[in-house]
Amino acid sequence: MTTLPLPEPAFPNLDSMLSRKFGKEVANYFSGSPLNRVSFLRTDYTFLSLALKHPTTSFLLFNSLNPLAKDPSHLSFASYTDVQPLIGENPYAKSEEQLISEYNSTTIIPQLIFLGLDERNEQGLTYNIYTGSPCFALDVTPKGSIASQAESLIKSMQSRGLDFLEGRIQAALPAPDAAIYAQARSLLDWNARNPFCAQCGQPTMSINGGMKRTCPPKDMAALGGAIGGNVAAAPTERPDCATRKGISNLCFPRTDPTVIMAVVSPDGKRVLIGRQKRWPPYWYSTLAGFVEPAESVEEAVRREVWEESGVKLGRVVIHSTQPWPYPANLMIGAVAQCIPGGDEIVLKHDPELEDARWAELDEVREALRVGTSALGSSAQEGYREGNLRLPAGTAIANQLLTAVVNGFVGEAPRI
Repeated sequence: MTTLPLPEPAFPNLDSMLSRKFGKEVANYFSGSPLNRVSFLRTDYTFLSLALKHPTTSFLLFNSLNPLAKDPSHLSFASYTDVQPLIGENPYAKSEEQLISEYNSTTIIPQLIFLGLDERNEQGLTYNIYTGSPCFALDVTPKGSIASQAESLIKSMQSRGLDFLEGRIQAALPAPDAAIYAQARSLLDWNARNPFCAQCGQPTMSINGGMKRTCPPKDMAALGGAIGGNVAAAPTERPDCATRKGISNLCFPRTDPTVIMAVVSPDGKRVLIGRQKRWPPYWYSTLAGFVEPAESVEEAVRREVWEESGVKLGRVVIHSTQPWPYPANLMIGAVAQCIPGGDEIVLKHDPELEDARWAELDEVREALRVGTSALGSSAQEGYREGNLRLPAGTAIANQLLTAVVNGFVGEAPRI
């Protein structure tokens, strides 16, 4: 079983007061993107027009949220020439304001997202003081009036020996590609999930390079023909919508904060692990759950652990974070310690876990050595059936458990 390298944290060799006190920063899988997102250029349609057609520009194609790839370990990218029949000559030829004023809900537009500039390529597009190869994500899922063009593009890619990776989780990609994939998938999924305004129910349109959605005040199509219709009507003034007033007049991508925690016993010699019924035999992980509104991260950690296991926690320390694009979670990794007398496991509160138990650090250390894998995959060579199994190194749970067995809760904690 090949172990994928995790991304390098920012400035890994930099000496600073913080690094001396807390150790080197931890970077988790799906983070560490090589792209500079240059978010302030997403409304600059001159820039986007140049980026679209630059010779070094690449497009990561998705079909039903499955990315184009050579194989499970290598993404593949298309060129502007490849995608032009689907997206048109230049979807950024008109200003954003003009596009909003001409909005027609019967027109199906392929979802295109500007991801950023890959600054590893010094021969890329230079715009003002910024240089890099532009990178876009494009949804090529066949639908409605663009089905034919999308299907032609898909067949063209497949004729080159490429295909779209199926499966819910892609965890075999090199770290830089994994980060690009995560950003692209999250944003395509968010756009697909939000075709209508949450306030008034009218169709919305994608703007800001695919990073925002707006509820236009007018529709060039009759309301009855919205989404998939083909009979245009005179411009229709849409009903008032709260999203067009004040400063909160846009819909932004959603990120759901989730806590995931390695819980250490009062004496520091054991760690709490749990398993769901659907998991393979002997496979355990750290506990996790969503942060609720008006709740701090520390409170969420204590609440989730008590609800799922009955264990009561004291101090909570944030260790590291991981973007998780299924669909749009931010995993906030923490290490917490149980209070004296609070280590009794009670599973009667929340029925999510089939089992929870305390594992000795040596058992966890051995499982990290030979017993890790993704769900449904085999453990490493040397694993003995019946011993503990844990998540692969691409999961933040693995990083948290590794930190604990390496002395995170010791006298001189190091991340």
